[in-house]
Amino acid sequence: MIRQLIPEEFCLKCPGCCRFSQTDSIWSPNLLDEDIQELLKNRIPPFFIIENKKIRLNYNQKQDNFVCFLLDLTDNKCKVYAFRPFECRLYPFLLNRRNNRVFLAVDLKCPFAKEKHKSEIFKEYTQYLTVFLTSPSLIKTLKNNPRIIQNYDQVVDLVELPI
Repeated sequence: MIRQLIPEEFCLKCPGCCRFSQTDSIWSPNLLDEDIQELLKNRIPPFFIIENKKIRLNYNQKQDNFVCFLLDLTDNKCKVYAFRPFECRLYPFLLNRRNNRVFLAVDLKCPFAKEKHKSEIFKEYTQYLTVFLTSPSLIKTLKNNPRIIQNYDQVVDLVELPI
């Protein structure tokens, strides 16, 4: 399990995560094979997982966007927070591919990341994630799930990873 940096209270006040401008957004989380098994084990219907191994998005007419089916809009809480997918636990950090190289990157559209990205606690957490992401077992998992590494625009690459 990934230790979290952002306090839950901060996330619950933010209307950013889990919402997307289009149904096939690169920003919607890709699921590791292990994520899919965990969701199914916890009785999340297969309907919520689409064929490209992403969570199904629901059109939100009120805000004219697409929302993760697992997000409860009434309280801004994830219905599967305790066993949410890897990319959800990692965000606002991402695995970013640039020119056949892989980086741990951060999305500064996250208000917490934007505010804290130059702080000592943020730097320490980046080091923690680097060690976590370069463990042999996780490197194997990532190599078996290449869809988890995307080409994101407008993110800040922090550390190159040997994946």
